[in-house]
Amino acid sequence: MLRPLSNRVLLEVTEKEEKTMSGIVLPDSAKEKPQTAKVVAIGQGRLLDNGERVAVSVKVGEVVLFEKYAGSEVKYDGKEYLVVKDTDIIAVVE
Repeated sequence: MLRPLSNRVLLEVTEKEEKTMSGIVLPDSAKEKPQTAKVVAIGQGRLLDNGERVAVSVKVGEVVLFEKYAGSEVKYDGKEYLVVKDTDIIAVVE
């Protein structure tokens, strides 16, 4: 498994098939990029100048909302993940 470093968070983006009201399946090029994902792993937190660490504010298993063009896409063991900084996470979906 991948373990993010510092204040980074590993997300599993769940993409759903999108259809129009009339039942036409939209191609990938016509879809909007999803902005919700499940937290798979978190880093140990950001290191401050005084040597203390600020913990990441989300937990593994939570579903989060992140900025639209945030992060780096990573492929590992046949699955696609997104690695984002904790500051790119906007909210936790409850």
